[in-house]
Amino acid sequence: MKYFFLSEGWIVGRVWEFGGLWDTNAWRRQPKIQRLKLGIVEREEILWLYEVEEAVLMLEVKPGNQVADSVPTIGQVVLRRLMSADQVIERLRDADQVMKNDTDPIISGGTP
Repeated sequence: MKYFFLSEGWIVGRVWEFGGLWDTNAWRRQPKIQRLKLGIVEREEILWLYEVEEAVLMLEVKPGNQVADSVPTIGQVVLRRLMSADQVIERLRDADQVMKNDTDPIISGGTP
């Protein structure tokens, strides 16, 4: 599995695999992308942890309607480097605050 963090309110757009853009007809399904019940707080912003299947190489992410309407943001971002489980653990360890579910902080502290 691969992982990435995404700001609350942002959504996944296009998805790429080894052969190019994800082809739902060829794969006969959507790519497996799941938001986990774990996130971090960074600069007063919640970043939720997502898990994706190995076949996914890159993802386009963009602000959802609520985010786009509330604050000026960039149009979209392509995530080219997805994280391994070890990288996620390191990031969680160094986080200022780790969130479980939607609002419950489970760890405070982080790097000085």
